[in-house]
Amino acid sequence: QVQLVEAGGGLVQAGGSLRLSCGVSGRTFTGYTVGWFRQAPGNEREFVAAIGWIGRITGYTDSVKGRFTISRDDTKNTVYLEMNNLKPEDTADYYCAVRVDGTYSNSMIGYNYWGQGTQVTVSS
Repeated sequence: QVQLVEAGGGLVQAGGSLRLSCGVSGRTFTGYTVGWFRQAPGNEREFVAAIGWIGRITGYTDSVKGRFTISRDDTKNTVYLEMNNLKPEDTADYYCAVRVDGTYSNSMIGYNYWGQGTQVTVSS
């Protein structure tokens, strides 16, 4: 069984920064793709960013390109999401998820394990 724990959410003013972390335990971190998704109140969960194991491919949804950076530290079994120049529309619960086959994907389908989420609120 794989457990994921997100941390780093909070309240920040527009233009500010936060760094989310996703700690993965239970099985070896090696070979996993890790993605970040978010869900704002009343909206469906959407893709934010992901980092694959194969080729270390990274990808972002258009609205966060140039502002968010995803990275992974395999020695710590942790993936980070650095969020800069935050906007009120970034307000959401942020979830990390693991895809054990290592294939990069921006779809929720295929991600096998999910964390409980961390709340990000950006005030204007």
